[in-house]
Formats: sequence, C-alpha cells, structure tokens
Amino acid sequence: MDQDAQRDARHEQLLDRREQLTEGLGSLPYDLILYLERAVVHSDLGYPDLAAGDAYRALLLTDEVAGEGLEYHERVLESLVMHTGVPVPEVLTYGNLSADLSAPHAADAEAAARRLAVVGSIRAYQILSLSLLLCGCLKSAATFCNRGLRVAPQNRELLNTKNHIQTVGRQRLRRSDLDLADLPDYGLVRREVYPWNDREPDRFSPESLDALNADLKDKAPKCAVQVATLPVLLEGASDTDGYDIIPTCKQLGMFAKEDIKPGETVLTEYSLLTANNRLKDSVCDACSSDLPRLGGEKEPVSCDACHDAVFCSQHCHDEAQKRYHPAVCDKDVDAIAKDADASEADETLHLLLVARLLALAEHQEVHPLDVREVKFIWGDFVPTRSNDINVSPNAGPPPEWTLPFSFKYNIETPLHVLEKMDVDIFATLAEYDIWVLNTLYAKFRGTASARKNPRDGRPDVAAVHPYWCLANHDCNPNVTWDWGGRMVLSARTERVASGRPGGIKRGEEILSHYCDISLPVQGRREWARGSLGGWCMCQRCRTEAAEEGGDGESATAKGD
Repeated sequence: MDQDAQRDARHEQLLDRREQLTEGLGSLPYDLILYLERAVVHSDLGYPDLAAGDAYRALLLTDEVAGEGLEYHERVLESLVMHTGVPVPEVLTYGNLSADLSAPHAADAEAAARRLAVVGSIRAYQILSLSLLLCGCLKSAATFCNRGLRVAPQNRELLNTKNHIQTVGRQRLRRSDLDLADLPDYGLVRREVYPWNDREPDRFSPESLDALNADLKDKAPKCAVQVATLPVLLEGASDTDGYDIIPTCKQLGMFAKEDIKPGETVLTEYSLLTANNRLKDSVCDACSSDLPRLGGEKEPVSCDACHDAVFCSQHCHDEAQKRYHPAVCDKDVDAIAKDADASEADETLHLLLVARLLALAEHQEVHPLDVREVKFIWGDFVPTRSNDINVSPNAGPPPEWTLPFSFKYNIETPLHVLEKMDVDIFATLAEYDIWVLNTLYAKFRGTASARKNPRDGRPDVAAVHPYWCLANHDCNPNVTWDWGGRMVLSARTERVASGRPGGIKRGEEILSHYCDISLPVQGRREWARGSLGGWCMCQRCRTEAAEEGGDGESATAKGD
C-alpha cells in the first residue's frame, strides 16, 4: 500500500473513532475521559481547535469533581468510577503523566476516581496548551500551560510546550523578552464543511431553491434565487487579471424576474439575527434600530418579565417573544461581551451574533445549523482536502487556514453564554459542539453587515440578513443598500465604474457590494481577502489591476 493510501486509510479510521466517541458522549455526557480521547482524535485529524474545545470541556468536568456542591459533581464522579478497577485509560498514560502523581493504591473507587480527575486535568492542560499554540493563540496557550505546571511542575510535556510557546512568541514579537500580556491570542483554523457535518444542505437542489424562493416572495417580489457562476477568489499574486477566461465556481445568487427601474426597491428584509456591543445603548433588542424617543409619537416597548430588553415597536417585541427572547429573558446574558476595547469590537459583534443564533435555536428547539436565518448561508468553506496537513517528509508548505479563531471567542465565551441560558453544555454536545460554533462563525464572517457609532467610529451594531447575503458582491454593483431596522436594496440610478444609467433588466443578476467601492483596487482586494478568503476577481477589479500593471510591472507585484 502506498503512502497516500495508508494516509487515507488512517484518516478513515480516525473518523470512525471520532464517530464512536461522539456517540459515547451522547450516552455518557459527563465522562471526561471520553472528551480527552476525542480531543486526541481531533488532534490526529488535524483539528487543534476542536481538540482544545474537547479538552476544555474535560477540564470543566474535573472542576466539578473537586467541588462537591457543584451541579454535575455526582454525575461526573459516577462516570469516573466506571474507569476505576480496570487498567488506566490509555489517554492518561501519555508520556510520564501517571507517574507525575503516583500514589498508593486508592482505598475505594471514589478516591480512585478523584485521582483520575486530577491526572485528567493535567492531560487536559497538555492538550489545551499545545492545541492553542498550534492555532496561534499563544497567550491562552501559555495561560493553560502555566496552570498545568502549577499542578504538575515537573511534567515534561508541559515544560516542552512552554518552551515552544516562548520560541514562537519571540519569533512573532521579534524580541527576546516576553511578557504574557503581549503574546498574540488570535489565530486561524480550518474553514470547511466538516466530514461529519450532515446538516449543510445541498444549496443547489430543487428542494433548496424552492424553499428559498418561497420565503423570498414577500421580500423581493421581482427576484428569484438561482445558481450563479462566480469567479474564483485568488489566494495571492496572479497574472490572470488580463485573461478573457478565468476559473469560476457555482454559488447561489439573486436574479431579476422582471425589469427593475432605477431607484426602485429590490428587496426589503427584516432580521432578528442582530447584535449590539454597547451596554444599555438605546437600540432595539430585536432589530437593532434606534429606539424612539420617550414622549414621542411612538413609544419603546419593554419586556414585561425582565424589563432589560427594550424594543422599538410592538412588532419587534412580539417577534422577539415568539422566536428568541424567552431563552435569555432575565438570564443576565445582556452584559456579556459589551463595552469591550475598541480592538475587540469586531470580535464581540461576531460573538454576539452567535449568541443571538443560540437563543433562536434554543427557544425554537432546533439545531443551530437548521435555524432558517443561517441554514442556506455559505461560509466561504474550503475543501477538507485543501485544509489537510501532510505530515510526510516530502510534503510542501502547510495550508493557509482562513477562519479567525481565539479561545475566548470561539470556545470559552459561547459556552459561558449557553450556561447563562441554563443550557447543559455537556448533555447538548450534539447541538453546541465547537465545530457547530465554528460553522456559525464561518457563515457570519463576510455576510454580516455592521454599523459604526458616529461618536467614536467603532462598529457597535451588526446583523445578518440571509437574503441580502444572496446578492453576490461586485465592485461595480447595480444596487445600493441601506440598513435601518430593515435591510433595503434599491436599484442604482447610475453604475459606479461605467457611469451608465442604472436599472436592472430581466434575467440580470442582482449585484451588491460588501466593501467601500470607492477604494482603489488594492484596498478592495485586501478587504476581500480578509472577509471572503481571497482577492476579488470581479470584472472591475481585473480591469483596474491590469491597467495598473500596464507599464510592465504586474499590479499584483505592487501588493494588489
């Protein structure tokens, strides 16, 4: 069997093992050993972020063992007792782990279970610190590594990881003196439809298109969702800007069923998938539009049960009560991720969008990926094979992962939000696994619209409008958009690049824009690479880049 076949066979074995462990956790959700075992499998599969998520859940369960009055104490202890009286689980024999805390034979099963919990916590620290290092989250990696070393000061694996963190930290900061507070804590992970994700619909199927168009009728009566052909976004420098034929891909798009006049409204969309990162700011909890002034013709409407949630209208109040608010009502969720530092404004908005989606899913008792606002959104996913790490000696450079990731925003805080909502984060693993949260983040990045606060220029309100998202990006759009409680697309009166009259003919695609189209081509392409995962290859970008490179030096060589 050649190396590729061996690697494929090993990969399939790991996926099968992952499935077995996931099913086991469905039956035994408080078994921290199963979480640690699945973390190792995720590591071997090349998903350090998912390994970190499993190790963190395991660590939380070890805390439950230590605190007798805690909610899951008895159930975790009961699960650990099952692992006593038999050989120590293999996941706890890694390196010299069991020798770090050698002790006389425990007198009873419960004492032995507590001992397993201590060793399990060290294993969790090992996996967390190394996995977060591999994700680029050096500060969090160092924090967990130091916590592990306080429990087991001589643990060789933790000491090795600490050295690796320091080495990478010096390289990243370009200096020899290191301070934990200065270490970077954001990285990139795989952005893909996971091999086990059976909830991503076939967006091009007749059933999907029928469902989308049935919901679109009242929002955009002159439009229909169809399969569109789009240029493939490039990862970097290329000489294809002047080519007549370039690589393309299939995506969903919105097309005119009838002629649309210049200035005519194309789409009006209301969404509850909104976020506001200002504490006690005067915006509607549901749609994030400004609240009416007290004493005016229209009065704000408050939730009768908690009085914390305020709505701009009775309609927003009723929609919120019907679809999400009871999941967070009087749960002290509102203060999470509010009034953060300016440098984290973007991250907090994406987190709060995830939090709103979790509330929608929890109240409606549906899987988060089946919530109608996100089900058909494409997350700019990369094929799994393109994300795989080839560990053979002759392998080329590692792949460029594209999903922004941090321990705080992708693991810790979403789980904290769920706990505040009185959700058992262990018993609901099938609904709220870390890969589910990553998939939501992938869908929101590049599709969420944001509004800046005029006082300080910081983005403080964001929303996802799934049908607005279906209008594909083009730097020479034929529509403008305005968001003020409802997203409104209108046909442009004049095209940007050509200056020709606006309006949209029957059969033409609705082309929106997700960046500042007044920017030069280099600026627009840099934005697209950050938000969409690659350089924009629309006709305007290709034409302008080719013109800039007309003096013999390619536009891409200039940084475009």
